[in-house]
Amino acid sequence: MLPKTLPDGAILREARPGDEAGLLACIRGLAEYEREPDAVENTVDALTRTLFGETPHAFAHVVERDGEIVGIAIWFLTYSTWTGTHGIWLEDLFVDDAQRGRGYGKALMASLAAVCVERGYARFEWSVLDWNEPSIAFYRSIGAVPMDEWTTQRLTGVHLEELAREL
Repeated sequence: MLPKTLPDGAILREARPGDEAGLLACIRGLAEYEREPDAVENTVDALTRTLFGETPHAFAHVVERDGEIVGIAIWFLTYSTWTGTHGIWLEDLFVDDAQRGRGYGKALMASLAAVCVERGYARFEWSVLDWNEPSIAFYRSIGAVPMDEWTTQRLTGVHLEELAREL
């Protein structure tokens, strides 16, 4: 399905080896936007292993404009025991501030929706910060609905290690 030339000449495509620095720059841009600029521990080498290793478990679509990656969607597969099918979990969606308003975010979202439809996946899901009104409005504009009765849980650091020792 991809690559696709967007109306302004930018290219929407699957990420490929060599894109890691651009992906990481967007990940860092997202961390700044989400008010956690020092939280990114990811590296170019880690992205290479994760996205382009022998058995990748995460994937990325990018928007490239004038030779630079200006938008990313990083995702992985989920599985619904209720539907018996896979789905897509969007881990990160980011478009560079200077490139917003060109339809790149919607194009990235549409590309993942197309993967779901093409492969028969039942769900396309993601999280959004409660304070991120512009993103929430964007998601509503494409038909997304909040899962109000669900709260994401996370186990990290010492608590993750302690639970692992219980085995």
